[in-house]
Amino acid sequence: QVQLVESGGGLVQAGGSLRLSCAASGRTFSSYAMAWFRQAPGKEREFVAAITWSGGSTAYGDSVKGRFTISRDNAKNTVYLQMNSLKPEDTAVYYCAAKLGRRPVVPGPRISEYDYWGQGTQVTVST
Repeated sequence: QVQLVESGGGLVQAGGSLRLSCAASGRTFSSYAMAWFRQAPGKEREFVAAITWSGGSTAYGDSVKGRFTISRDNAKNTVYLQMNSLKPEDTAVYYCAAKLGRRPVVPGPRISEYDYWGQGTQVTVST
């Protein structure tokens, strides 16, 4: 079992920045890839970013490329999402997810690929 706990959400003005954290426990953190998704009210859950177990490769959704950065610290069992130049359309609940296995390829955007999910943290971007 893997437990994931997100933190760092909040209210920010458009153009501002936030850094989300996801703390993992229950298994060796470096044995799985990680990702961030988000879900706005009335919308489907959307892929935001993913990172391999080593941190060597990353991938981003089109709507956040160039503004968001995913990273991980395996010594701290934590994955981060640095969000810059935030827009009101970034408002959503942000979830971290884990995919078991040390694969060299970044996991994809399909929700069904992931084995464990956190409870989410709310990000609200005001105009």
